[in-house]
Amino acid sequence: MRIAVMKFSHETVTFLPYDTTTDDFIFEGSPARGESLLSSSPQGYIGGFVQVAREHANVELVGIESPLGSKKGSGSGWITKEAFDYFVDKMVADLKAQGPFDGAYLSLHGAMGVRGVAKPEAEIARRVREAIGPKAMIAGTFDPHGNEDGEFLRYADLAFTIKYYPHYDGYLQGERAARTLIRSIRGDYKPTTESRKPPIITASVLQWTGASPWMDLVQRALTWEAREPDVYVNFYYGFAFADAVDAGMAFQVMTNGDPELAEHIADDMANTAWRLRKELVYGTKVHKMAEGIGLAKKAVEDGKVPVVLADHSDRSGAATWLLQQVIEQKLSGVLIGTVADEDAIETLRKQGVKPGDPFDMKIGGRLDVSAGDPVRVVGTVNTVSGGMGRRRGGTSATASQLWVSVKFGDGNVVVISPYLHQNTNPEAFLEIGINPADFDVIAIKSRVHFRRGYYDNGYARTILLVEPEQPFLGTVHLEALDYQHLKLDHLYPYGKNLTYP
Repeated sequence: MRIAVMKFSHETVTFLPYDTTTDDFIFEGSPARGESLLSSSPQGYIGGFVQVAREHANVELVGIESPLGSKKGSGSGWITKEAFDYFVDKMVADLKAQGPFDGAYLSLHGAMGVRGVAKPEAEIARRVREAIGPKAMIAGTFDPHGNEDGEFLRYADLAFTIKYYPHYDGYLQGERAARTLIRSIRGDYKPTTESRKPPIITASVLQWTGASPWMDLVQRALTWEAREPDVYVNFYYGFAFADAVDAGMAFQVMTNGDPELAEHIADDMANTAWRLRKELVYGTKVHKMAEGIGLAKKAVEDGKVPVVLADHSDRSGAATWLLQQVIEQKLSGVLIGTVADEDAIETLRKQGVKPGDPFDMKIGGRLDVSAGDPVRVVGTVNTVSGGMGRRRGGTSATASQLWVSVKFGDGNVVVISPYLHQNTNPEAFLEIGINPADFDVIAIKSRVHFRRGYYDNGYARTILLVEPEQPFLGTVHLEALDYQHLKLDHLYPYGKNLTYP
């Protein structure tokens, strides 16, 4: 049995004012092929897929040339059609050169945005299907922030989606994909799928599955999987910051040759979500930036530290609103990680920056109105490093970066990175020579992922979600975004007199 393994994963923020090009996906180690691809994500989807597939006798995995991701991470705008075609053409050519195959595995995201391509993941599946033929089986794994419907499963046979946010179960979904794909190739599993899209759209910061009602929907999906053998339930929360025709919530159900059961479960999940729609949209408290800083100061005075200030709305990484408020309100003992500024980093690189150097520079801002104005920081260079994310399997894109931290004000440190970084646990700061225990407040750019390292283990005593006054591109006020493809008035809570089903 020969199975092709491929990856093309990207969460596209289409409202950012710059495109993601071919060059953004090319760096040391990317694209990857063969064993380099198969070993590229040992704790993620591919790692789980490879582990289980290699537990089966007479299964050969072939790593097809694939990009490993964008250097800008999720702080990336529309992918150009040229970049999309460049990499998909490479994948298809490699498939044909190394075929034939009995199956193919696609490690995808679900919220990829490509100029001129309405549903990119479905288009990838269509082209892979053309290359490997009608009899081969195709499975994909997805992020729950995918904007999906039933289109991918027109061309593929199986899909498996992470359930939790923060995302804990990518490896598990890779394992499921391998096991079920091999069963399908052998004829033991006959995929039957149903998809539903209740008309609900939400910002990412609202979608934490550690509390109701999002937790309730995840638990209901798990309960169906526990009750019925060979049932898999995918819950796509949707990604509102990609202007896609299929943006919004979706459910997919797979059964082993039981279409009636698939329909019943899909209806149950979608109808449950619709009944919970008000709580899904309005159940999370988000503070305005100035208010949040004030609450942080009060928490410090009351000894309720450490405090996490999470700026959920910064999609470029360059936003300076939080840094501005720290300075204006004279908050002390703050670790800010990070402010993205590629130009500043390149300037410091050329200067041969080193710890102890005096620092006087405007950082951040500039990229667009939502990033704000550059903010002048005067202080001393604290650390110079290669960035966070290397310890737990970070790609060469992150490991080769230059990061600089600067001491300023009353015990404050700001970390400057070239691109957006979502810090998810305090221990990661140790990688760049900073001890988070030295600070009362940690200010980060993150929606929900930070909760894995700050909430789930009881680390932070106070957590405050903050955003600027203006409804910028990472806003919870989606009506402020200039959608061209998505019909926002067709979705709750923006449409009038909506009914479902």
